[in-house]
Amino acid sequence: MDDGNQRQVPEAFIRLYVPPGRIKPTLPWAELLERHELCEDLAQMLGETARAQLHELGITEADVLQRIRAGLPATDLGLTEGEIGWVTGRLAETLGWLDESGQLPGGVGPDA
Repeated sequence: MDDGNQRQVPEAFIRLYVPPGRIKPTLPWAELLERHELCEDLAQMLGETARAQLHELGITEADVLQRIRAGLPATDLGLTEGEIGWVTGRLAETLGWLDESGQLPGGVGPDA
């Protein structure tokens, strides 16, 4: 990473772009940073929506995450399946909705 660039990209996000058996991401670093910023901003912005759904609809945290995950492909942001899973996980993390083992609640996952 460039010394002048202080932005950090979590390893979990970088791994979305590293094919099995490889060590380098398939995206150039600048594009990887852009994709991470987009996904991080999206996860932060969805926090209020998630809290509102939880309370207004009276559904579980897992149901909220599943609804949000299902709606992400319609955003026209060109999110990959990996990015959708990462955004969902990051949203749960920011809301404190991960279970005791750090997993998404109720089996919400990449294939949910």
